[in-house]
Amino acid sequence: MASADAPCYTLVNEDSSEAPTTQELRSALQKGSDEVKLDTLRKIIVSTINGNPQPALLMPIIQYVMPSRNKQLKKLLHFYWEVCPKYDDNGKLKQEMILVVNAIRNDLQHPNEYIRGATLRFLQKISKEAELLEPLIPTCRACLEHRHSYVRKNAVFAVYSIYREFEHLIPDAPELIQTFLAAESDATCKRNAFVFLAHCAMPKAVEYIIQVFDQIPSMDELLQMSIIEVIRLDCKQETTHKARYILLISELLNASSHAVKYEAAATLTSLTQNPAAVKAAASCYINLVQKESDNNAKLIVLDRLDALRSKHGHVLDPLIMDILQILSSADLEVRRKALSIVLSLVSSRNVEEVVLFLKKQLQKTQDQEFEKAPEYRQLLIQSIHVCAVRFSEVAASVVHALMDFLGDSNNPSALDVVSFVREVVEKFPQLRNTICEKLVQTLPEIKSGKVYRGVLWILGEYAEDIHEIQEVFRQLRKVLGEIPILASEQRLLEEASAEDGEEKGEQVKTESSKPKVLADGTYATETAFTSVSAARLEAVKAASKPPLRALILGGDFYTGSVLASALTKLVLRYTELSKEQRKCNALKAEAMLIMASVIRVGQSKFVTVPIDEDSSERIMNCIQTLSELETQPAVHEIFLKNTKAAYSKMVAAQEKKAAEKQESEKAKAAIVQVDDLLSFRQFSKKATDDVIDDSEDVNRATGAGEVTEDFLSNLSRISQLTGFSDPIYAEAYVKVHGFDILLDVLLVNQTADTLQNLCLDFATLGDLKLVERPSVYTIAPHSFQSIKATIKVSSTETGVIFGSILWEGPGLAEQCVILNDIHIDIMDYIKPAYCTEQQFRSMWTEFEWENRVNVTTTISDPREYLQHVMKATNMSCLTPEGAISGDCDFLSANMYARSLFGEDALANLSVERTEEGTITGHVRIRSKTQGIALSLGDRITMGE
Repeated sequence: MASADAPCYTLVNEDSSEAPTTQELRSALQKGSDEVKLDTLRKIIVSTINGNPQPALLMPIIQYVMPSRNKQLKKLLHFYWEVCPKYDDNGKLKQEMILVVNAIRNDLQHPNEYIRGATLRFLQKISKEAELLEPLIPTCRACLEHRHSYVRKNAVFAVYSIYREFEHLIPDAPELIQTFLAAESDATCKRNAFVFLAHCAMPKAVEYIIQVFDQIPSMDELLQMSIIEVIRLDCKQETTHKARYILLISELLNASSHAVKYEAAATLTSLTQNPAAVKAAASCYINLVQKESDNNAKLIVLDRLDALRSKHGHVLDPLIMDILQILSSADLEVRRKALSIVLSLVSSRNVEEVVLFLKKQLQKTQDQEFEKAPEYRQLLIQSIHVCAVRFSEVAASVVHALMDFLGDSNNPSALDVVSFVREVVEKFPQLRNTICEKLVQTLPEIKSGKVYRGVLWILGEYAEDIHEIQEVFRQLRKVLGEIPILASEQRLLEEASAEDGEEKGEQVKTESSKPKVLADGTYATETAFTSVSAARLEAVKAASKPPLRALILGGDFYTGSVLASALTKLVLRYTELSKEQRKCNALKAEAMLIMASVIRVGQSKFVTVPIDEDSSERIMNCIQTLSELETQPAVHEIFLKNTKAAYSKMVAAQEKKAAEKQESEKAKAAIVQVDDLLSFRQFSKKATDDVIDDSEDVNRATGAGEVTEDFLSNLSRISQLTGFSDPIYAEAYVKVHGFDILLDVLLVNQTADTLQNLCLDFATLGDLKLVERPSVYTIAPHSFQSIKATIKVSSTETGVIFGSILWEGPGLAEQCVILNDIHIDIMDYIKPAYCTEQQFRSMWTEFEWENRVNVTTTISDPREYLQHVMKATNMSCLTPEGAISGDCDFLSANMYARSLFGEDALANLSVERTEEGTITGHVRIRSKTQGIALSLGDRITMGE
C-alpha cells in the first residue's frame, strides 16, 4: 500500500523511559497470563502507532495471543490487526497474514454473537485491504442470515464498507441487501440496510419508500430519519414522487421523536413554498421549542424559525400568539430570541394582543419568586417600547402601565422606562399632559439619580401650561424637603446636640483622652468629645430624608445640575405664559433659592463628597440666567427651544438609521452580473431553505464556497522570510480564514547543491497554535518547493510566527537560516458592530481591562480624527451623527467592535482642538481580555 494512502491514527503518549525490549515483550506474550498479555499487547499497539511497528513480534502474537478465548484479548487483537504492517517491503501480503485471515474466518463463524459482531465491525476498519477481505466474503454474507440482530446489523455495514471500496468483491450487494430489507424485522437492521441502499443504490431506496409508504409514520425513529434524508437527496434531481413526499413529510411533523419533527419541518420548507406547508413547519418548530428541555436545542430551533420568518414574513403572522407562549421558558436567551421574532412579526392587526400579553408578563415579574425577574422585566419593557413607538395606537395604553416601574429598584428597567416615556412624549404631543401628570405623581417613588435626571428633563421640556408648572414645583418641594437644605440640616444637628444636655457635654470634655495610631504610624490624641460630635453628624446624615434630597446629600450633584436646568426652563416658560409679575417673581426666587441651596450644601460637611466644579458652574449659570431674565433673550431660546430641537433631531436620526437597516436587509438579494453563467436551477422555483443541503453546509463551514481573492490582494499578503543572498530564498503567502491561518511557503534553492532532509520549523507567540509540523523534503539544485502549514487562532491578540529552515548540505553538514517574523494582523478578526447605549454602558462598567492612549496627531479636525481612528481599529461609531455634527472644538464619541471569537471591544474618544489648531485628548479602550485592549491601542499609535 502506498504511503500516501496510509491511514492516520491518533498518537498516544509512550513512556520511553520504561520501553521494554523486543525479547522481553516476546517472553511476556509466551509465558504471561491473560492480564500480562493484555498489558503487553497494549504496549505493542502504542509502539506501532507511534512509528515503531516491531515486525518480529507478529508471529509470537499469532502463536500465543490469537488462540486465547479471552474476549478482551480478541478485541485488542482487532486493534493490532488494524495498525500492524500487513505488507512486506515489496508490497506483497505477508505470509503470516494467511493465519490471521483464517482466525478471522473462525471468529465470523463463532457461536458467540458478540464475537461475531465485533469481528464484523473490525472488517469495516480494514475495508481497504482487498487481499484480506476476499476470502472472508462468503462468511460475511452468511452472517446476514444469523439469528441475532447484533450480528445482522454489523454484517450489513461490513458489506456496505466492502462494496463501497471494492464493488467487484460483492457485485450483487444492492440486490442482496434489498432482499434482506424486505425480510428483516429488527428496526436497527432495517435502518442500516436502508442507509446502504441510500448511498449505493438510490433507486432501490426510493422503491422501498414507495412500497412501505403507509407504514412510515409508525416506523422507528432512526429509520424515519434515514427516509427523510433520502427524500431530501432524491428531490435534488427531478422526481415524480415529490407530491407524495410532501404528504409523507407533513405526516412526520406529528411524529413522537423531536429529532424527526425537526428534520421533517426543515425538509418540508425545502420541498415547497406553499403557505400552508410553511405555516405547518413553523407550528412544528414552535411546538418543539415548548416541549424540548435542552436550551441549546431551543435556540437552534428558534434560529430556524427566524430564518423562516425572514423569507416568508407575514405567512407566520397568525402564529404570533403561539410564539409568545415560548416566553414561559425559564432561560433568558430563549426569551430574548423569541421576543425578537415576535417584534419582527408585529403588525397593526395583532399589536394590541401582543402588548396586552407583554403587559401581563410584566405584572408577573413583580412576583418575588419569579426567576430572573429584573432581567426579564427589562427585556419586556424594551419590547413594549419598540411596539409603542412603531404603533401609536397602543402608546397611550402602555405608557401609564410602564410608568409604574419608574420607582423600580432595578435601575436598568427604570432607565428603559424613562427612555421610552421620553420618546413617546416627543412623538405623540396629545399624550403630553397625561404623561406629565403621571410623572409628577411618581416623583416621590423614584430611587435612582439617573431616573430622576430623565424625569426632570422631560418635565422641564414638556410641562407647558401654568397649572402643570405650579404642580411640578409643588411636588419638587416635597421630594427636596425643607429649603434651604444647609440651614435645615444644621438645625437638626444643633437639636441633636441640645438633647444631650450641658452636663453630659461637660463630662465628655473632661474625659481622659486616649492615644490612637494613624495610618502613617504616628500617634494622635482622640477625645470622646470629637467622637460624639462625629457620631451626631453621622446620625443626622443617616436620618430618613425625601428621595431627591437624599441623592444630593449623597453627592449626586449631576442630578442637582439637571434639577437647576429643569427649574430654569419651567420659570422661563412660566414668565412667557403668565402676566402676573408677582407670581413670576415668587417662582423665580424659589427656583434660585433651591439652586443656591444645592451649591451651599455641596460645600458643607453634610454631603458625602463635595460638589464638583462642573456641576457648580452649571448651577451658577442657571442662577445667572434667572437673575438677568429680561436682558438675555438668546439664552431663553437655548433653554426653551434648542434642547428640545436637539432631542427631536436625535430621534429622527435613530428612525432614519433603523429604516436604512431595514432597507439593507430587504436589499440583500444576490447581485448577478450580465455575463455570469446561467444555471437552469434559476428558472425553477427557489427553495425556501437553501441551507438545508448538507454539502452546502460543509462548503460554508470550510469556506470552499467563498469568492476567491484577486491577484493583487494576494500579493499584498506575501511576506518575505529570507534575504535574496541566502542559500534558500523563502516567502510566505498568509491567508486568514475564520479561526485558521494558512501559510503557503515557497522555498527556492539558490545553490548548485542538492539540499537533503530540509525541514521548515515554525514556532508561535501569543494565542496561536501550530496544527501539524511540515514534512522533511529534498530540493534539487535551483529547484523550488511549496510547503503548507496551518495555524489555529484562539483569541484576538497580536500573534507572531517565527521559525527557521534546517537542512544537510554537501558532506552532510548541517546548515540553518533564521526566518523573518510574521506578525498576524488583529484587524483580520475584528469587525464593526452595533449595540444600544445601555448595553455599551453596562459593558463599560463590567470590563476590567483599560488601555488609555494619548492623542498625538497632525490632524487638526476632531471629526476627521474620529474617522481615522474608526478606520485604524475597524470600529463603528455608536454616537448618533446628530450629536457630533456642527462646528465645535470638542468631540466625544463611543465606538464598538466585536471579534470573530465573540469578544467585545469598547472605545471612547475624547478630544479637544487647542488654540494652536492641534488636537489633544485621549482614547480609552476597554475589553474583557488584556490582549484586545493592548492590540487596538497599538493600532491607534501606529496609525498616528
